Amino acid sequence: MGTRYPEKGVAPLPATELRDALLALNDTGIRFVIRQGTPKEGCDLVADCRVRELRLTLKIRMRLVASTREVRALDERWEPSHESSREQYGRGPATAVYKQWEFKKGPDGRRRKVETLRFDTRDVKNPLRNTVLKAGWTWRGVLFRP
Repeated sequence: MGTRYPEKGVAPLPATELRDALLALNDTGIRFVIRQGTPKEGCDLVADCRVRELRLTLKIRMRLVASTREVRALDERWEPSHESSREQYGRGPATAVYKQWEFKKGPDGRRRKVETLRFDTRDVKNPLRNTVLKAGWTWRGVLFRP
């Protein structure tokens, strides 16, 4: 499920300092927003990412469990379905690279396929997971309520 442990010897930070460190990622130019979770979401923090060009929404709900010094993270994604015009929902740790292509005329005058957009879900998860691990906490991916 994507469980990662901090390096040995790393002193765990208090939960409040970890929360502050995760929220501080908002000031680093990342492509997503970290905010407080709501009671309905059932978590402490949420990382929201919307890639409008791909009609893709990613959400990572995080619960900070101070007693075990772990962050339980639930990955959710909404993306266009290839079979219909409806959105497809998925949950659980998954790495995906989304690409958008376009045909353009090359220097030789022939049409060729050119990548115009690339989005890797690791660009969202890695900064979160690395911050948690550096704080001396465990990152634990879950399938159900974080």
